[in-house]
Formats: sequence, structure tokens, C-alpha cells
Amino acid sequence: MILYGYFRSSAAYRIRIALNLKGLDYDQVAVNLREGAQSDDGYLGINPQGLVPALDTGEHILEQSIAILEWLEETYPKVSLLPGDSFARARIRSLAQHIACDIHPLNNLRILNYLKSNLDQDEEARNRWYRHWIRKGFSALEQQVGSDPFCVGAQPTMADICLVPQVYNAKRFGVDMQDFPRLEAINTHCLTLQAFKDAMPSNQPDAI
Repeated sequence: MILYGYFRSSAAYRIRIALNLKGLDYDQVAVNLREGAQSDDGYLGINPQGLVPALDTGEHILEQSIAILEWLEETYPKVSLLPGDSFARARIRSLAQHIACDIHPLNNLRILNYLKSNLDQDEEARNRWYRHWIRKGFSALEQQVGSDPFCVGAQPTMADICLVPQVYNAKRFGVDMQDFPRLEAINTHCLTLQAFKDAMPSNQPDAI
């Protein structure tokens, strides 16, 4: 498999974690978002949205990180990302989508670039925007996770796969995680696992 991504992309970060947890081999192709490589004709031929990640399975190209996670779970069920009964799986999906669908899209690079280039917002204003939506989303999420080592239960799930990259981003933009002790505890615990360590942005070939 080939993963097209960018070391700081939280969506690509999710897929790296999942591939590592499932013990799957994959190659990486860097798509430098800061240099606009996602808009090059060559990459648009792979993913017409001009977004990362994209996963070449050898037979198909898959886009959208949550869809890729679901495909990985169905195709490689060993080391499940959605363990438990139907209610537990629904909870996991709910938390994952809270992050991937409600928090992350408001703060991705396209939005920040639009705030800068089209709405003339300076860096301080853009950072305030970023922190506002992180804090709003994390305030609810803090109440939704319990006292388990992970977001739901005693093993990492799709929810943790989405949480860890979002906490990484939050810290980059100066969000004080002391206000979210449960989320910080889960993040810290996840980062003791090799699959999460190996997926960290600083450990990627294109890290700068």
C-alpha cells in the first residue's frame, strides 16, 4: 500500500496510526501542503479533491480518512479499531466523528489560508480562531470520555486514532491542555504505544 500524506496532516496522521496498529506495511509519498503540491495535476489525478490522505491499496485509491479507517477495519479486522458491542462501536464512531467532522474541518489549512488571503486576518487572529474551535470541541469531548485508559475501553480505537493528532495540533497552536485533563491523559497513554510513536509527525520522512 502507498499512503499519500503530509507529516503534519492530522488526517494522514490518523491513517499512519491505524496502519501501524494493524501491523500493515506501507510506503509513503509526501505531498507538501505548504508548497501547494496537493494542487498539482499529478496529485489531482490521484485525489481530485486535492486533499490528503489518499491510500493506494494496490487495486483502488481511497480518500477521506474516516472512510479509509472503515475500509482498513473491514479488510484487516485483526487488532480491531471498533471493538465491543453495537453501542460501544457507535460511541467510538461518535467520538471519532466529533473530531474528524466537527473540530478538524474548521481548522484545516484551507480554512486558515482563506482567513489569511481572502479575509485579511493576521496570524494572531487566525490562531485565536483555531484555539476557539479546538476549545469548544474539546470542552464537549472532555465530558464524553470516561475514566478508561483510552477514549472507550481498554484498547486503542478509532476514537483515539482521531484524538491524538488533534491534540498534537492543539498544542502547536497553544491550547492549554490542563483544561482538558482526561483528554491529555488519554493522549499521553496512547503515546506510550509504539504504533502511535512511529506515526508522530516528527518521525516521518518528510518532517521539517
